[in-house]
Amino acid sequence: MSLPKPMMRGLLAKRTRIVLPMAFVSCGGLALFYKYVVGERRKRTYAEFYKNYDATKDFNAMREAGVFDSVQPSGK
Repeated sequence: MSLPKPMMRGLLAKRTRIVLPMAFVSCGGLALFYKYVVGERRKRTYAEFYKNYDATKDFNAMREAGVFDSVQPSGK
């Protein structure tokens, strides 16, 4: 019983024809998955947050807490 001879010529070209399309399809599928599962959910979350967000109220709360060095609380 003898082993078959290994393919030496054209091995890279044969493997590239098989692997390259699979890589493009899997990368495209993963990109679409990420866009719709992570990206769209993140867009919705940001939209909900900024729908009722008041930057002035948040700034005043941080100023009163003493977060900023250059801004004095209004009580002083």
